[in-house]
Amino acid sequence: MTATSDQTAPGRPVPPDVPDVVVENVAPNVDGGRFAAKAVVGRPLRVEADVFAHGHDLVRALVRSRRERSRRWNEAPMRALGNDRFAGAVVPEALGCLEIEVVGALDPLATWARDARRRLEASRPDPLDSEVGGALLVEAAEELVERAEAESVALVRSMAERVHRGLDLALLDELDALAPLLAHRAILSDEATTVRTKAVASRERAAFSSWYELFPRSASDDPTRPGTLADVAERLGYIDELGFDVVYLPPVHPIGRSGRKGRNNSTVAAPDDVGSPWAIGAEEGGHTAIAPELGTFEDFDRLVEAAQAHGMEVAIDLAFQASPDHPWVRKHEAWFRHRPDGTIACAENPPKRYEDIYPLDFHTEDREALWQELLGVVLFWVGHGVRIFRVDNPHTKPFAFWEWLIAEVKRGHPDVVFLSEAFTRPRVMHRLAKLGFDQSYTYFAWRDAKWEIEQYFEELAHGPGAAYFRSNVWPNTPDILAKSLQRGGRPSFIARLVLAGGLSANYGIYGPVFELLWDAPAAPGSEEYLNSEKYEVHHHDLESPHSIRGVVAKLNALRRAHPALQYDEGLRFRPVDNDSLVAWTKSDPSGIDVVIGVVNLDWQWAQSGFVELDLSDFGILEGDAFEVHDVLTEETFVWRGGRNFVKLDPRAMPAHLLEVRTLPPPPAPPPAAPRNRDVRGHA
Repeated sequence: MTATSDQTAPGRPVPPDVPDVVVENVAPNVDGGRFAAKAVVGRPLRVEADVFAHGHDLVRALVRSRRERSRRWNEAPMRALGNDRFAGAVVPEALGCLEIEVVGALDPLATWARDARRRLEASRPDPLDSEVGGALLVEAAEELVERAEAESVALVRSMAERVHRGLDLALLDELDALAPLLAHRAILSDEATTVRTKAVASRERAAFSSWYELFPRSASDDPTRPGTLADVAERLGYIDELGFDVVYLPPVHPIGRSGRKGRNNSTVAAPDDVGSPWAIGAEEGGHTAIAPELGTFEDFDRLVEAAQAHGMEVAIDLAFQASPDHPWVRKHEAWFRHRPDGTIACAENPPKRYEDIYPLDFHTEDREALWQELLGVVLFWVGHGVRIFRVDNPHTKPFAFWEWLIAEVKRGHPDVVFLSEAFTRPRVMHRLAKLGFDQSYTYFAWRDAKWEIEQYFEELAHGPGAAYFRSNVWPNTPDILAKSLQRGGRPSFIARLVLAGGLSANYGIYGPVFELLWDAPAAPGSEEYLNSEKYEVHHHDLESPHSIRGVVAKLNALRRAHPALQYDEGLRFRPVDNDSLVAWTKSDPSGIDVVIGVVNLDWQWAQSGFVELDLSDFGILEGDAFEVHDVLTEETFVWRGGRNFVKLDPRAMPAHLLEVRTLPPPPAPPPAAPRNRDVRGHA
């Protein structure tokens, strides 16, 4: 039986709205908007999206942003990249959460202009094109009136009158010249399509920082006594000369005596062994106390003020664990996990066992009190001027705890920066970054071969996690004496330093053992330091002739001078025909500032090869000569073309860090002297 037109067709009612434009694949967009991408106040955040419609009509797109719960939107047009992809940028004006919308709509004016041009070029004009185009331009002028752009209104109205009188290709060319002006027309309407995402804006130091870690008890210049916080304050001048802006201190709290570790992590401590600072808590107090041997809170506050005077900040360690002597153990036994025999379980990472540390039970029935106490610890130190926290082993605590704690801290103190020390599985590291950690430790210490370095930093700079995972790269830590540093001596230390500070906007070293080239492991195959500062006091000769402090200072001076090294998204590895050489360029978002890095990964032998560059990155024409200045050696080389020879001898300097300097054009030759002529006019 055939259905007739008066019969009701089966199916649900047709949709009330029929959107013409699709907006999808918005970036950045972290897990569909579940988490916020990372941004920086004052830095443009690039936003991209696919924006398209059915049929052949052209579309327009804009991106707009506002602070969370603000009424004022900032809008900017997005430009077409091709293949229906659009790009724009938002610039956060304040710390905190940023709401972002990508809006797409049909563009009748651009569609009309395109079609009218095609008809004119084919000598098949439509007499209605002038009427339609004039009306569309009048509408555009009215939108500009609403935006209070008086000068633009007069220009567009004049164009509307001319189009009404008649249309030709020259007039359409003039209209094309108005495209930047007309791009600012409002496209918000009931017919527009909007997709939302979000970002969180932090301060500049979250995106660009140079960290220096040291143990206060080893900061004394007097070999007859341990160091104090006052000694750290005295050492700030040295750290400032090295060019660092974050001074990171391991835990400064009282150290427990029960289960105290001896030298080289011995389970039996001698009476004079000082113990590990990560075994937090004793009779003198816990996480809101300072070890008496280090000084007082007055000393700490003076240290914070002195660091600020040097343009630096003090970061402290946030280790949520306790020694058996911590006041929490006595007052809140329910905050800890218990063994079947009723005793509190110590920390373990089999086969490692930490008899001097009790882990907290974040799922305790007294969870509310525990979590609030830990929040109080952070806010206590914020009250003493600390705005940067390096968080110890966050991957051993529940994700929900960190999401809650970071949000609570930043609700009142959005300038606080959290660094995640989670050397664990990639998905766990990335989850912590999504939850709010501003920076994250990386696997750099274990990436040695050229292909490993290039592959890993490509992932960090351009991979799917780049929107939320900010790397902080360390060649060494008190827990990690990497194999690359154990076997290569001075060349390896310099190479790893230049890789860290040249490839990542955030990096740090554990000193002074790094610049003094400590390379002795506790045992063959171990990554622990022999005679580690974690368990004993040391005195360092900062004036040692073996120190590479001068190289460190030059690297950090270059990082401060060149915006290219303050961003990660501008990293590009460059081909070089030697697997012992790794080469790259870094540029700032404007593309104006570019730095070249080359490192010899062979710590024994000189290596050479040809580095290939894209000269358009430098605004240099193929065949033109230009200078590259090596800040590490103060040498200057003249290069020509995109393929240039390098040779690095590790016994001298295993790396190049090159500033590019264009050469002035050669002077014009002087005019030829006129030749004498005889009376007949012949030469």
